[in-house]
Amino acid sequence: MKRIAILLCTTFLVSSCGTSQNNTKQDKTKSSVNYAQTITANELKEALYIYASDEFEGRKTGEPGQKKAVNFIKKHYQSLGIPSPLGADDYFQDIPEDYFSRKAKASENVLAYIKGSEKPEEIIIISAHLDHIGVNGNGKINNGADDDGSGTVAILEIAEAFKNAADEGNGPKRTILFLHVTGEEIGLFGSRYYTDVDPVFPLENTVADLNIDMIGRVYKKHENNRNYVYLIGSDKLSSELHNISEEINKKYINMDFDYTYNDDNDPNRFYYRSDHYNFAKNNIPVIFYFNGTHADYHRPTDTPDKIEYDLLETRTRLIFHTAWELANRDERIKVDKQ
Repeated sequence: MKRIAILLCTTFLVSSCGTSQNNTKQDKTKSSVNYAQTITANELKEALYIYASDEFEGRKTGEPGQKKAVNFIKKHYQSLGIPSPLGADDYFQDIPEDYFSRKAKASENVLAYIKGSEKPEEIIIISAHLDHIGVNGNGKINNGADDDGSGTVAILEIAEAFKNAADEGNGPKRTILFLHVTGEEIGLFGSRYYTDVDPVFPLENTVADLNIDMIGRVYKKHENNRNYVYLIGSDKLSSELHNISEEINKKYINMDFDYTYNDDNDPNRFYYRSDHYNFAKNNIPVIFYFNGTHADYHRPTDTPDKIEYDLLETRTRLIFHTAWELANRDERIKVDKQ
């Protein structure tokens, strides 16, 4: 987070082919619960220990470590068979160096998607920033495990869950865009490039953005109640989105939602400090999921061993359930606030 800035059956096989068809019919009765269970602490941990390792050199925008990060994300989607909306093997939305106002070298967002089965023109975006702040003046690597490795691996697991559903004939009615943006730490550049310069999908067709930025730790205020997450922005543009978020949580997770930072007068101004804001300013409803800051924020000590993976699993499942509901409800949510 920025400081204040996926033949033929022989006679012998007839019975087994029939069984396969029956299984497909049974699969169509599955709900989001079945697919949410594929999001596991172990897989989140395995991915994050790679993504927030020293090999990625703190993922500073435009630098070699960040290039390793985007290739890691791309290969993950390719391994799952989740395509890019950019076509073929082009998962990168290239952003030229001059766009970064001399703050970084050329960089790229990473895009993957699952096309909607009934309303493919309507888009649900799940976003997180892929960059961090690199190496400090003492040569120590800022690994950024929570900020925002936690959000990055959460999206990868959510994408896998949606892909499992699609493979069983339960794909989302609306298109899901998995959007990993660059340059957040230096000014929300990647998300701004997507919204202001090159929206791959029309903004007017974008139903909502669920943005994930730091969801793997516990803020000191909640040390005696780990079952929480801060929500920011859910009621700013759409009362319907806010109500859906609350209902889905009560139905599936029952986590405590803390809206402290959602206050318009919050001095931290977190609403303006992560990538959801570039969607909100375009009248697109958003939810920002956040665990609060901690002593390791923007320090070399933000390492994968500090992440509470069971809690990361729960929060990731919450976001998946919410995205599932937004993607599959009959009518798109309405904007009723300005």
